[in-house]
Amino acid sequence: MMVVYKGKVVFEYGDVARATSVASVRKSVLDMLYAAELKNLKDNLNYATVVELGLQDKVPFVHPEELANFEQLLASRSGIYIANGNGDQDALTPKRGSEYPGTHFFYNNWDFNALGTAFEKLTHKDIYDALRDDLAIPIGMQDFDRARQKKAVDPAQAHDGYPMWLSTRDMARLGVLMISHGNWGGKQLADGDFLSWSTNVVTPFADINPTSLHQIGLPTRWGYGRLWWVWDGAVYPGNTFVGPYQGAYSAMGSGGQFITVFPMMDLVVVHKVDIDANYAANMSALGYDSALDMVLDARCGTDCN
Repeated sequence: MMVVYKGKVVFEYGDVARATSVASVRKSVLDMLYAAELKNLKDNLNYATVVELGLQDKVPFVHPEELANFEQLLASRSGIYIANGNGDQDALTPKRGSEYPGTHFFYNNWDFNALGTAFEKLTHKDIYDALRDDLAIPIGMQDFDRARQKKAVDPAQAHDGYPMWLSTRDMARLGVLMISHGNWGGKQLADGDFLSWSTNVVTPFADINPTSLHQIGLPTRWGYGRLWWVWDGAVYPGNTFVGPYQGAYSAMGSGGQFITVFPMMDLVVVHKVDIDANYAANMSALGYDSALDMVLDARCGTDCN
C-alpha cells in the first residue's frame, strides 16, 4: 500500500516494488492510453459504431447491438451481451438484444476487451508497447517489464484480454499522473480534458449492474464514468468543499487492486494484493473503504509541523 500526498510519498507498507497482476485496473490504464494517443486518433471517434471500428465478434451481432458506439463501450453501456468467457459474469448477463445501446449499464468484459482491440486497430500499436512508450518510460516506472505483459488469448473469443503486471509504486505514479491531469514534470503526456471527461459520473450508483456491485446497505457510493469508478456525489465549483470524496475516482481490480484519486485533497492511495501468489487472497471493497477512511482521517491539515 502507498499514500502519496501532494506528490510526496507519506506512507508505504509491504513490498511496493513487486509487480503482480492488477486485474481490472487494466481498464483504467487503457483509458489513460487512449488519452495519451488522442491526438493521433480520428475525429468523432465517440460516435463510431462497433461495426465501423471492425469489432465484429465470432458470432453475429443481434440487433440493436451493431449500433453501439465507442463512447458506449467506454461507459460499459453498449448493450452487447456476447459471452466473454467469464463464467460468473456471463451467468448474470442480460439477454442479447434486450437493451438498446447507451440505455443500460452492465459491467461487461466484452466491452472492455473490445476496447483493447479497438485501441490497437486505431493506433496501429501493440497495447503493451504503448503502455511502455506512452506511460511507463515517460513517468519513470521502476518495475515495468515489457516481457512480462502477455495477453489472455482464448480461441473462443474475438477480443483478447490484456492483463497487466505492475508494482504498487508504479501504480502510484499513474495516480499522480491522473491527479496532474496528464502532466508529468511539465510535459503533457495524456490529454487532460479526456481524463476529466472519463472521470465524471455517467452511471449513478443506483443504476450499477450487476446489482452485487451496488450494495445499498454499504456506505460506498461508487458510480461509473468511462473506464473509471467515480464517486457518485455532486461536484461544486469554486471553493465549496463538501468532503474529501468530492470528485474522487478509482481504478479497481478483483482481489484488492486499487488506485484511488482524491482531487480535492491532492491525494493518491494505492493498494495491491498479490493474487499471482494466492488467487484467493483478497481485500474486500468494504475493507478497502475502511482503510481509505483511516487515511483521510489521519490528515492533519494546517496543524502539521
